[in-house]
This record gives sequence, structure tokens and C-alpha cells, in this order.
Amino acid sequence: MSSIEPEVKQRITELRKLLQQASYAYYVLDNPIMEDAVYDRLYRELQDLELQYPQLITVDSPTQRVGEKPATHFNSVRHNIPLYSLENAFNVDELKTWEQRWRRQTSDIGAAEYVCELKIDGSALALTYENGILVRGVTRGDGVMGEDITQNVRTIRSIPLRLNLDGWENLQRVEVRGEAFLPLDIFEQINVERQKNGESLFANPRNAAAGTLRQLNPKVVHQRKLDFFAYTLHIPDSEEVTIVNSQWHSLELLQRMGLQVNPNKCLCPSLQEVAEYYQYWDTERLNLPYMTDGVVVKLNSSSLQTQLGFTQKFPRWAVALKYAAEEAPTRVENIAVNVGRTGAITPLAEMHPVQLAGTTVSRATLHNSDRIAQLDIRIGDTVIVRKAGEIIPEVVRVLLEPRPPDTQPFVMPTHCPVCGQPVVKPIDEAVTRCVNTSCPAILKGAIEHWVSRDALDIRGIGEKVVQQLVDKELVNSVADLYELTVEQLCELERMGEKLAVKLVDVIANSKKQSWSRVLYGLGIRHVGNITAQTLTKKFMTVEQLVSAKVTDIAAIYGIGTEIAESVYQWFQSSANQSLIARLQCAGLQFANSPETETAIDTNQKFAGKTFVVTGTLPTLKRNEAKELIQKAGGKVTDSVSKKTDYVVVGADAGSKLTKAQTLGINLLNEAQLLELLQEEI
Repeated sequence: MSSIEPEVKQRITELRKLLQQASYAYYVLDNPIMEDAVYDRLYRELQDLELQYPQLITVDSPTQRVGEKPATHFNSVRHNIPLYSLENAFNVDELKTWEQRWRRQTSDIGAAEYVCELKIDGSALALTYENGILVRGVTRGDGVMGEDITQNVRTIRSIPLRLNLDGWENLQRVEVRGEAFLPLDIFEQINVERQKNGESLFANPRNAAAGTLRQLNPKVVHQRKLDFFAYTLHIPDSEEVTIVNSQWHSLELLQRMGLQVNPNKCLCPSLQEVAEYYQYWDTERLNLPYMTDGVVVKLNSSSLQTQLGFTQKFPRWAVALKYAAEEAPTRVENIAVNVGRTGAITPLAEMHPVQLAGTTVSRATLHNSDRIAQLDIRIGDTVIVRKAGEIIPEVVRVLLEPRPPDTQPFVMPTHCPVCGQPVVKPIDEAVTRCVNTSCPAILKGAIEHWVSRDALDIRGIGEKVVQQLVDKELVNSVADLYELTVEQLCELERMGEKLAVKLVDVIANSKKQSWSRVLYGLGIRHVGNITAQTLTKKFMTVEQLVSAKVTDIAAIYGIGTEIAESVYQWFQSSANQSLIARLQCAGLQFANSPETETAIDTNQKFAGKTFVVTGTLPTLKRNEAKELIQKAGGKVTDSVSKKTDYVVVGADAGSKLTKAQTLGINLLNEAQLLELLQEEI
């Protein structure tokens, strides 16, 4: 590289800066600073120079937005910071209830400022920048795990490949959250093309955006011209509170760093101004060039946000104030009941198919007997349906005028439609339940939950296989799964010996799953996967959880009395205690011992060694490099110190490389790391 003329390096740097400034002005500010022909000429000049001097290409160069090779699949990765969804409110009264709730959970602060942002109807993304360079783009997924679609994210022009960190040069990592979306005119163009090509049309821009982001070929993503609005800035550092003191300040910093923020945001000094903002955009949103389905309301103060924290699903300091969902009339053809894994008997309206918010709806939940009585819904009725939160279809009201004269009120069954046993409706609950733990419907639901991805992740046991296992009485509890033989599985339809052997192996491998996954898989009411992780951090073994009192469980931040009661009662059941004993005998993990987590295998090559990975590696993603090091017994940290043994260096390493050189720490490139790993094997 020393043979390259300094003028060449300077020109390449200058071209990149000019092109990045032009892209920011065009795609983010909507205020072009140069003609298209000038941009194209500068772009081609940069391309020619990089072709001549490929060693000078960097990942943040404007020429590197679109990858050359399609991906074969997307890897699931854990979010650095959980990507929570938002609690919904559907009118100003519910917004006031939300405010009253958060005020009860904190000290009296008097007036509070709110930031209102339009809720864009797209697909949430989590972006990670290291030393200013975009290194990762991940879908929301379930909020804890998402799919790494970095190659596709890089094609979105309004997402900068390099942040403007003037004044914040020491920031090693920045996390940005936002929404990728398709502008309406682009959406229409895509559907016109798909129609010409005889392809099925996208139902709505949201589905089109989500489908585009999961395209394996980044060139297709590039052609579809996705856009992006950033709405959250995280600086995972002790200095975050001093750097970002409010949501409004966060939005300003995002813009200064080069990201596009929705221009229709508003700082409101009271809930009255929030209501006025919401009402104004109820009609004005129809004139926007993109779809929006509500307003996101956030408390402006960062310190207040920190004080309020999160529930297991939502931040307490934010709410999505949704607009009225699209409604449509249709006819009820039947009312059926479904028995869930907890025994809850849920009535369902089976209706004449109707188009609603871009999809065909033919079934809608009726929730429970109280809701049926409130609606007075009957077979043959004409009803108005909508999508609650634009996701779950529900019946809003019954139109009495066209009701047939011979209809009869619907009565909830007195016996379970699956097992025939009497059902119960507790006085303090609206739900009717089957309490027969041997009910095939409950058993089927329990097994499907146990084998699900977030629980034991037993792939190959789908709904049809579960149905056969229950019908043939091969499985009467989840513990029976671990006693299945190849011969028994071969009795099932479309189950050959080769597949049966594989399935037995997969079931056996699930015994290695963590204590938190096992706890979630047990299907205790109100215990989701995040709650299970929270509980197992506090109660390191099942014995500790069994002996815990309700007050011990409820004292954990984010748990509460309802969850604590549910967990406590579940473990008091003798039948559940017997199930735990059987699963323990089968070899499942019911402990999360810190000793086993931190124990070091001294036979491993990297045992006792601390690594830092920095920069962009030629072939490995950073998480992949970290995983390889950890499997070899090494520890991977984010910062360089005197305790660091090795720093693995890629392109654009930045300040971590400088610090490592100053401290005299051993440096490895990717090839040297892989060579050491090969020696270990």
C-alpha cells in the first residue's frame, strides 16, 4: 500500500465524502446538493479508482452498498438490546389511562413532556454501528432473537454506511432502532410489475417491506427502494445518560449522525397537545406518501424512562395510540369452540370470507361467554369485523336489522367438546376452562408448546405428528417424548425409519437446552420466554423455585403478583412435581449453575484467554468469530485493557487497534485466528 500515491488516497477519501454528503442531502434531507449527472460522474470515478486499487476499498464506501453474491440463508442472532413492542391504546381515554398508570409507578413529577411520532407501518430494524461503521442489521423477530439481514440493510439509501460522529469520535458502539418501509408509489410500481409477470400481488406495503427484507438476493432489495426512519438511539455505555438526555434530543442526534428521522414529530408539553396531534393526523395521514396506522407517544425524559423501565413485553414509558382499524360487514355461518393448551375454551365465529386490511378473513375470536352475551351474536347474524391492532380479526358489533327470525342465542358448552368432561368457569375469570389434564386438546397444545422454537426447539415434530402421537396414545405428557422409540415412530403416517432415527436424535439433543427454555416449555400461565429467563437468573435451580414463596417471586423486578401466584401454584401441584421428576430422570436441565457456566476446560486452546474482536473481518461475521473463540474456551470482551490477551483485527479497526498497539497486546488477523483454531482441533 506504501507504493500508492498520496494523491490517490486523498482523492478516494474526498470522493467518498462528497458522495456520502450528496446521498444524505438527497435521501434524508430531501434537498439535493448536486445534479444526478455530477453524482454519477463522481461515483464512476470512485469505482474506477477502487478497481485499480482494491486494497483501498472499505466497507463504508458508497460503491459497497449492494453485495455481489446472494445469501443462502439468514442467521438467527440475539439482539444486543431487546427490541420491545409497544402497548396499544385505541382512543384518548385509553391514553389517559396509560398516563395514570405510569404516574402511579413513579414519584410525583408534576407536568411531563411527551414526544409524538407517526407510527410507520413497516418492518422494525435494529442497526449496530461500531466506530461509526454499520456492522449489523437485524429484524425484530421475537424481540430477543432476530435475523441478521445486514447485506440487505446496506442497500437502503437512507441508512448511512458510516455515521457522522463529529464530536463523538470516542463512541465505540451505537445502536439505532427504526422502521424500514415502502413508499406508496414504489409499492404500486412493484405490484404493477408483479401483475405483468403473472406473480401474486403484495397485500399491503407492510407485507411487501417485510418480504423484501428477507430476499436472499440483495440486488432485488436494492431495486425495490426501501426507505427508513430512525426513532431510537442507544449508546450502550455508561455515558449514555449524559449524551442522550431525552427522546427529543435522541432524535436530534440521530439526524446529526446522518440518519433520517420522520419530519412530522412533535414535542408536546401535555397530554392535551398529544390528543390534538393525534386528531390532526387522523385525516392528514391519508396525504402522506407512506402508510401510518397510529401515533407513538413517548415520555421525553430519559431519566424518567429509566425509572419506569419495562414490563415483560412493553416499555412503561411509551404507548402506540392507534387509529380506528378498517371494518367490514360479513355473515356468521357458524360458532365453533377451540380448546387451548391451558384448557381455555374460546368461541370462534366462522364467517363468510371478507377482505380486511389486505387479507382474507373468515374466522374471528369471540373471546369468552361474557363477550358473546355482550354482543348477543348468533349463527346467521350479519356482523361488523375488524382487525384488533390490525392483526387479530374480531367482531365489533352485530347488525340487528338483517337478523333472521329463527336465530337462537349461542350457549357455551357445559362439557369439553374434545374430552367430554365438565367445564368450569371460575368466579373471578371470564374464561371457561376444561380442567381435565388428560384432555387430548390440552395435551396436544402442551406438546406443541414444548417442542416450539423458543422452548425445547425440537424440529420435526409438527402439528400433524403431535396429533398422531396423542391419538395413538404414544404420548400422554411431554416426558413421554423422551421414551419414544424408532419402532413407535415408524407407526406414524409418512414416517420412515431414517426420519424416525433422526427424530429420536433431535429429541435426545433437546436435553441440552437451558433451564430457562425448560421452564418456558412447561407452559405455566403468564410465563413467557423472557419471564422464564428472568426467573432462572434469580432461581438457579428448580429446587430453589419450588421452595420459593409467592412474595419471593413477586419481589423480582418485572414479575408481579399475578405471575408469582401462577408460578407458585403450578409447582405446588403433585402432578406437576411428578412431571418435573420424570424430566429430571430423562436428563433435562433444571439448573443454571454459575459454576458450570464459568468453568474453564483447561484442555481447550483458548482456556483462560481474553479476546477482543474489532473491525470488519474478510469472511467471518463478528458474532461468528466470537462464537469460535468461546467454543475454544476463550472469553470475548468489548473493550481493550491490560487483561486482554489477543485482539483480532479486521478492516477499519479504529481506536481499539490503537489502544492494543499502545499496550503491546498480541494482534491476530482472521487467517491467524483460524490457524490457531485449527491447531486446537
